[in-house]
Amino acid sequence: MHRDQSPLRARSAPELVPSLFLDLDQMLDEFTRLPMRAKFSFDPDMPAVITVEFLAERGPSLNWRIGRGLLHLGLSAMSGSGDVRMWPTLPGERPSSWLLLESQEVEALFEVPTAQLAEWLDATYRITSSEAEMDGLDWDDFLMELLDGPGTHSE
Repeated sequence: MHRDQSPLRARSAPELVPSLFLDLDQMLDEFTRLPMRAKFSFDPDMPAVITVEFLAERGPSLNWRIGRGLLHLGLSAMSGSGDVRMWPTLPGERPSSWLLLESQEVEALFEVPTAQLAEWLDATYRITSSEAEMDGLDWDDFLMELLDGPGTHSE
C-alpha cells in the first residue's frame, strides 16, 4: 500500500465541512435588493473565523473574515459591534438575518437566509467546539499580524 493511501489518513476539513454557497440579497437602499452569492468557508486551523467570499457577477469578489461565534449568535440575537454586526430580521416567510459590514471603503447590508447557515455552522462546531476553538492558536504570530498587518513582521 502506498503511504498516501493509508486508511488512517485524516480527512481534511473541506471534506468534513464543505464550503457553503448561499444566495443572499444586498440591500442597495430601502427598496432595492441586489441578489448575490456568497461562499462561507471553515478552516479547522482557524476555527474561530469564517471566511465569507462575496462573489460578484462582474468585478472582483470581496473577502471578509467574520467570527464564527458572531455569525452563530446573529442567527437569533443582536451580535457584534464595530465593523461587523448581525441580527435576525422580523419574522416572515423565510427566516433570515441582517449582516452589516462596515469599513472605511465599504458599507454593505445583506439579508442572509438562516436555515442553511445554521445547519452549516452546527457542522463546524461538531469539528471544533467553541470551547476548543482557541486551542493551538499561536498568540505571538496572531498579535504580530494584528498589530503590524500581514507580512510585515518586524524583528
